[in-house]
Amino acid sequence: MENIIPKRIANTVINALKGGVVPRVGLEYITVGRAQEINAFLHDIDIIADGGATFRFVVGKYGSGKSFLLQTIRNYATAKGFVVMDADLSPERRFSGTKGQGLATYRELIQNISVKSKPDGGALSLVLEKWISGIQAGSAQHYDIGSVEFDKDVEKQIYAVAGQLEGMINGFEFAKAIIAYWRAYQADDQATKSNALRWFRGEYATRKEAKDALDINWIVTDETWYDFLKVFAAFMVSAGYKGVLVMVDELVNIFKIPNSISRQNNYEKLLTMYNDALQGKAKHIGFLMGCTPQCIEDRYRGIFSYEALRSRLAEGHFSTEDVKDLSAPIIRLQMLSQEEVYILVEKLRDIHASLYGYEPTLTHEDLVYFLNVEYNRVGADTHITPREIIRDFIELLGIIHQNPQKSVADILGSNSFQMAKGGLTDEEIHDDFVGFEL
Repeated sequence: MENIIPKRIANTVINALKGGVVPRVGLEYITVGRAQEINAFLHDIDIIADGGATFRFVVGKYGSGKSFLLQTIRNYATAKGFVVMDADLSPERRFSGTKGQGLATYRELIQNISVKSKPDGGALSLVLEKWISGIQAGSAQHYDIGSVEFDKDVEKQIYAVAGQLEGMINGFEFAKAIIAYWRAYQADDQATKSNALRWFRGEYATRKEAKDALDINWIVTDETWYDFLKVFAAFMVSAGYKGVLVMVDELVNIFKIPNSISRQNNYEKLLTMYNDALQGKAKHIGFLMGCTPQCIEDRYRGIFSYEALRSRLAEGHFSTEDVKDLSAPIIRLQMLSQEEVYILVEKLRDIHASLYGYEPTLTHEDLVYFLNVEYNRVGADTHITPREIIRDFIELLGIIHQNPQKSVADILGSNSFQMAKGGLTDEEIHDDFVGFEL
């Protein structure tokens, strides 16, 4: 292998892909294709760092690599000094709902705050502690630690950040929670620190509870949670991060809402977020929304059923499947080419060998044989996805490793392969994959 992958990461990659999910680490070892899409998202990240806001839909069929791409961008953003919040929608988590579904989404986003030093989520307290420690370190260059002057200078800077937030919607209450956390930090008051974190996470059910615990007569609600995300973005920049990237997948759960009014309410909230991003009402924040083509295009229940969104998101007259405008708000993922899938399985072969400590045994011909079986299955031209191919291939790797006396042809079955390839000769099969001579 060109890059030696640590066994811990190799194990995570292989097990996650075998289970049909995207690993949170190690994506750099298996990323193929998607160069244009990734470059478009990296441009968005630059805009966020410059104080702007972005909004994108990533549209792809199940198993097309949509979640993989989102995870790749997530890892890149945290590595570059951004805060990433991510959540999957579900029947219990939406943008709006009569049973607190919007608040539930907010809680999931805050719970999953990730930064470079804590990439797996749960980084809120780390961010706050790092922010305060950074301010203290700056003051320590001018004053003796623990002196009256030192404490005053630290508090002055804490209040300056809080003051910047007060002008935003719900920023005054957010600033009070920041001050409460700082005072608890200074006094080593773990109970108040915990209460402040609960408030940030939207865990107080009533204003009275928040008032009693923190003297803050306001809480995050189903109506206000999005405004709090914008305040969080402003605070994170003050805390030294470059911006916030909000990633929401499985928008199909809005499409599935049976009640039309509830669906429209969710699309209205989505429209608000979209308008804020494109009209400059939000700063240092970007949104990536993952969904299927049906979730977007269905004129009865999809996003295009909401005319205000359809008119903004519909493609112009010049885009085709081969020529796309990657600056548009919707990025549609095409399936990986056969050449790209070959490179992917080649990488997986080497990672599997590295994990289990053996020299890779599958040859170029073996990989071509496997891919021909996969691509020539009945219905594969319209239904096969990278996810299915990956799962099949990892299963094949496991069987070959555990049964070294077996060949790929033994396991896949030469008879089934003859049927799968539809009467093509071996020479014709080779011609189909001539691009794989790497």
